[in-house]
Amino acid sequence: MKKLFLSMMLMAAGILGWAQNANNAFKSIDVDEFQKTLENCANDCVLVDVRTPEEFNAEHLKGAINIDVKDSLNFMKKATDMLPKEKTIMVYCRTGHRSSIAAGKLATEGYKVLNLKGGITAWKEAEKETVK
Repeated sequence: MKKLFLSMMLMAAGILGWAQNANNAFKSIDVDEFQKTLENCANDCVLVDVRTPEEFNAEHLKGAINIDVKDSLNFMKKATDMLPKEKTIMVYCRTGHRSSIAAGKLATEGYKVLNLKGGITAWKEAEKETVK
């Protein structure tokens, strides 16, 4: 009985530790902090739009590159080929959902990742610049 209890406690601690690490794997920041970081990071950041090519071509943040997270078979291959690990990767999508998924995948591979809360929708609501 004691062994079962001890095993359950260790398993719960492991799950909690994993959840805590998963939550700290990347950071989601608001529009103003995202913009400030972009302005101050110069050549130390890479801005990545993880939406589809069609969405990207319609409108995106200035200086962004496009790596579609919905292309699940090729996303990580393209990302690791294009993104240097020594730089901060700044990701966004339409609302922040897909970019959170992408940020988690990238963080798992050792990238430092910042995610835009609310995505390009929040960016436009804050009347920030986009390009077509």
